[in-house]
Amino acid sequence: MRPSSTKFHQSGFTLLELLTALGIFLVISGAAFTLLGTSQKRYQSDSQILNSFQEARLGMDQMVRDINDSGYPPPNYFLTQSSTNATQYASSPFASSPPGSTCLVSNGCLSPGEFDLIVETNIDPQNTNSVSWIRYQLVGTTLLRGISPVVPGTSYDPASDPGLSAAMTPYVQNVMNGAPTAQLQAIYPAIFPSGTPVPIFTYTCDTSIGPRSCITVSGTPPNIRGVAITLIVMAPVPDGQTGQPRLVQLNGRGRRINPNQ
Repeated sequence: MRPSSTKFHQSGFTLLELLTALGIFLVISGAAFTLLGTSQKRYQSDSQILNSFQEARLGMDQMVRDINDSGYPPPNYFLTQSSTNATQYASSPFASSPPGSTCLVSNGCLSPGEFDLIVETNIDPQNTNSVSWIRYQLVGTTLLRGISPVVPGTSYDPASDPGLSAAMTPYVQNVMNGAPTAQLQAIYPAIFPSGTPVPIFTYTCDTSIGPRSCITVSGTPPNIRGVAITLIVMAPVPDGQTGQPRLVQLNGRGRRINPNQ
């Protein structure tokens, strides 16, 4: 007796099922690649923003150090020297133009000013005994920095020194202190409360009744003891998620810990 043979019929996918599966795969793949592309752009923009703010922080730290070191060497230098050399001591830690002028700081001097600061210091006291002018000046949205050796002479004016002017190079980019737009004011009302420029440098001076703001106290630049620094920097690219400008406000304070007036 022969056993009966059984045949199994196995059907494949229909064209409609294949098209449906392909459509689902394409939708999932598209969503995944869209998410991946968005994440990559966000990572790149965040990296550029972080690098920009880190450079601004380094610039802030350098400004604080320059102000802290202004005024070189200590007062007893003059007690141990038979003669003085103007290239070896800081006769005026904070320069003004015209030199030695009495002015209302930030409202009558070329420097010190709200966006312009010149200090006299030794940038390498361990290896040299010479002093230099260091200038910070905001031009547009670029904060410039320059270093030039001090040239002796009673009529010497560092603000018009061609050597110092030629040494000025971009130091911090996208500084928005002097250019608050309506858009930035609307997005960051706490940074630009009145919509007016925000000074980078504000000063505290010694007076007969104690330290006071130099905005309202008339005095010569050597009376300056403290400089508050406010640096508002915009990232070179907008926020990857909102598309709006990204700002950071950095605050620092330099204080002359070694005055020699």
